[in-house]
Amino acid sequence: MTALEEAPTPVAPPPVDEYERRRRRHRRADAVRSLFKHAGLIVLSLLMIYPLIWLVVSSLKPNSEIFTDLGIFTTDLTIENYVHGWTSQQLPFGHFLMNSTILVIGAIIGNLVSCSLAAYAFARLKFWGRNAWFAVMLGTIMLPFHVVLVPQFIIFRELGWLETFLPLIVPKFLAMDAFFIFLMVQFIRGLPKEIFEAARIDGAGHVRIFGQVTLPLMVPALATTAIFTFIWTWGDFFGPLIYLRTRENFPVSVALKGFIDAQSSSNYGAMFAMSVVSLIPLFLAFLLGQRYLVKGFATTGIK
Repeated sequence: MTALEEAPTPVAPPPVDEYERRRRRHRRADAVRSLFKHAGLIVLSLLMIYPLIWLVVSSLKPNSEIFTDLGIFTTDLTIENYVHGWTSQQLPFGHFLMNSTILVIGAIIGNLVSCSLAAYAFARLKFWGRNAWFAVMLGTIMLPFHVVLVPQFIIFRELGWLETFLPLIVPKFLAMDAFFIFLMVQFIRGLPKEIFEAARIDGAGHVRIFGQVTLPLMVPALATTAIFTFIWTWGDFFGPLIYLRTRENFPVSVALKGFIDAQSSSNYGAMFAMSVVSLIPLFLAFLLGQRYLVKGFATTGIK
């Protein structure tokens, strides 16, 4: 038997119409799956943002209707809560916004300066016990804030820093946020070593390499640090509550507590209104810095 006779008989392809029907069937199936997927995502998104929508709507309701009608559809809207909330606490609410702004600016500058320096040292300098100190630094991430609260309070009290912003700002200049150090270390280690070697060949020292080579390349990591520092400092309640006692020094997070009084009537409408006002800077910070957040985490290997 010849090789020609042993070859299998070729099978004729199905008609073109059959291919077209299969393709259309797959398209319809993909369209249905996509429809259900997007519908599910929309439902989940609505469930997640419903509390925020309810907060905004409740801030526009009279106090008598906030908890009697939990829906988000109403026709009786008023801005009285915003007017009353802005002026009801002896000081204008803008004063508390300014206090929070001072704390945020100080914390951001402190973290950017100290964490970037510490990260460069861990990533590019060789010194005794570097790995051990880096492990200790990472271990502080798991250390609860309450463990060091009493010793810190005693130290700041002896320094005479109570009733000032110093206990909330100065530690940021001492590289206390290990998470940001770790983030920057990962980013610096991901940069090509040839860049640093070329700078060394040109005669640049560590100060020049850090200032002219490393920092310009670290913009995504620095932006991520600034945004997270802004969000965490703006919403911090426990720290200011411990170190600040006078109303003149209260940030927004503590000032909102003033609308609730356990011994008399509480003005929830004004509190909701000022809560919406205090959320606007957070929303703008996340909206404007979203691409830096994504790029910063994508280039540091943090999942």
